[in-house]
Amino acid sequence: MTKDEFLAMTEKGPVFLDGALGTNMYLAGMPRGVCTETWIMEHPEPLRKLQQAYAASGSQIIYAPTFSANRVLLKNFGLEDRIEEINRTGVRMTRENLAGSPVLVAGDLTTTGRAQSTGGDLSYEQLLDVYREQVQILVDAGVDLIGIETMISLEETTAALDAALQACDLPVFCTMTVSADGKAMFDGSAAEAVETLQSMGASAVGINCSAGPDQLESVVRSMKAVAEVPVIAKPNAGNPVIDDRGNAVYSMSAQEFADAMGKLMQAGAGVVGGCCGTTPEYIRALREKAAVC
Repeated sequence: MTKDEFLAMTEKGPVFLDGALGTNMYLAGMPRGVCTETWIMEHPEPLRKLQQAYAASGSQIIYAPTFSANRVLLKNFGLEDRIEEINRTGVRMTRENLAGSPVLVAGDLTTTGRAQSTGGDLSYEQLLDVYREQVQILVDAGVDLIGIETMISLEETTAALDAALQACDLPVFCTMTVSADGKAMFDGSAAEAVETLQSMGASAVGINCSAGPDQLESVVRSMKAVAEVPVIAKPNAGNPVIDDRGNAVYSMSAQEFADAMGKLMQAGAGVVGGCCGTTPEYIRALREKAAVC
């Protein structure tokens, strides 16, 4: 997909992403503390059902299961030497699951948690190397675009975007995790992220994970006020409550989520989806809400 093709897509109306991956894999039996990407490789059926359900519910872009498949995070599991296999397999599985549909496949990247701005030990140049490696594998595997998400530091997000733009000409999305006041966990804010990342060449910028959509209307308005590219909103299904089994239970129903997302779309969000706690039902409700907004 070219950047111009993505822009043309956004000009037709809201673009719909998928919903959560991790929380749905836990529901499918994935244990805590394992590498999500390799568990999915060993248990492909839950991913197939989920991704096909997202496509049927109206997702136009679905993220491959490569979220934490960078060399730094894979090293936590002793899997850093399998980085190419893991990323290529995640893309291949997603392509096969969506065969025959027009849904686009995004290569998924996230924070290393090791940037110097977050108290870690990786310099900007080292981060560039980490992200370039993963992006190049994803591009070679045939993704349509790159999604950099759940970032906790603007500095690390700029490194990831810089690396992606060096490695490919595909559209690149960037989303940070922020609190209800728009501040990132370590440095930067949602509005600052839009200004910085769009000037670098991001095709769309916004927020994901974080809080529920009912807490983010003012944040989306602040992003839209400075945005020259589409604004992304991919929040959680409200705030989680831990049940007696230690599981996170998210507070918003699919309809409550869609109603709150309607306000975010009115505030300026043009690329929308869901994060933790959302399912294909939430994407279906979101599409129905967008039709009447």
